[in-house]
Amino acid sequence: MTKRIRKGMSNVITRAMQEYEEGEKVAIVIDPSVHKGMPHPRYHGLTGEIVGKQGRAYIVKIRDRKKIKHLLSYPEHLRKVT
Repeated sequence: MTKRIRKGMSNVITRAMQEYEEGEKVAIVIDPSVHKGMPHPRYHGLTGEIVGKQGRAYIVKIRDRKKIKHLLSYPEHLRKVT
């Protein structure tokens, strides 16, 4: 996961300030310019549901085949699904 140096940290501040409600659907889209709170790259592109909040991070419930998993992720790596 690399990002071109010319791209920089675009829109990181606005995405860091986003608030999500419990039960809201989100997509996990990893932003490589922010290393903290980054979920494992295997979950990039998956859709989950916000279950709760732990500090600044959100707890996202995803389905990994037949198992249900909970991931901790910062809001910079999440996007709302409509």
